[in-house]
Amino acid sequence: MTIKSTGMTARREVRIMFKDRSEAGSRLSTQLLQYKDRSEVIVLALPRGGVVTAYEIARALHVPLDVVVVRKLGFPGQPELAVGAIAENGFVVVNEDVISAGRVSEDFLASEIKRQKDEIARRVAAYRAGKGLPGLEGMTVILVDDGVATGATIKAAITALRKEKVAKLVVALPLGPSETIETLQKMVDELICLETPYGFMAVGAHYSDFTQVSDSEVVDLLRKLAAKTA
Repeated sequence: MTIKSTGMTARREVRIMFKDRSEAGSRLSTQLLQYKDRSEVIVLALPRGGVVTAYEIARALHVPLDVVVVRKLGFPGQPELAVGAIAENGFVVVNEDVISAGRVSEDFLASEIKRQKDEIARRVAAYRAGKGLPGLEGMTVILVDDGVATGATIKAAITALRKEKVAKLVVALPLGPSETIETLQKMVDELICLETPYGFMAVGAHYSDFTQVSDSEVVDLLRKLAAKTA
């Protein structure tokens, strides 16, 4: 992030840090080479965007790629504001401060959890033919997304994966605000984050290309990597 000023006015300019999600994944992979060709390692991505980033990591490390489906629980009327998140194995993380300050009702929260459970089921059916998470006990898991803001969804993923008794949990991210990264560091065994922009506003603002990723693209990447590691 840079700030340019002329006279009494100031104009904030957002610094582009990545061409696209694939470049971000390639850069992250260079920080993870100690996990290359290790049979106990698996890369798990947060779909959809995180799958593109994670594909490059898994491909470079010659390890399997899968997804862990987590959905944000949106604030009433502001779905991008997270009151929490829910993971595919049912674990829910809530932001009590947001719920209290926004006076979010129990009925709304229950309804939002139900709605996101339905979406999780749809995605698991699309990405993994309805099958559950692969066996993760004793594994080293590299959890990947294309970036974080509040970190609500990845916190839910971390909590869910801890319940799976993984041996080591590594989080790999292209970027995120420093306060979120500091919180995540305390939750995992290792965290790699390439950039923590000053005055962070949105993940997509630091990419030249942050085009939405489709379900079909996710499925194609998962199949392509499965074929390479078979």
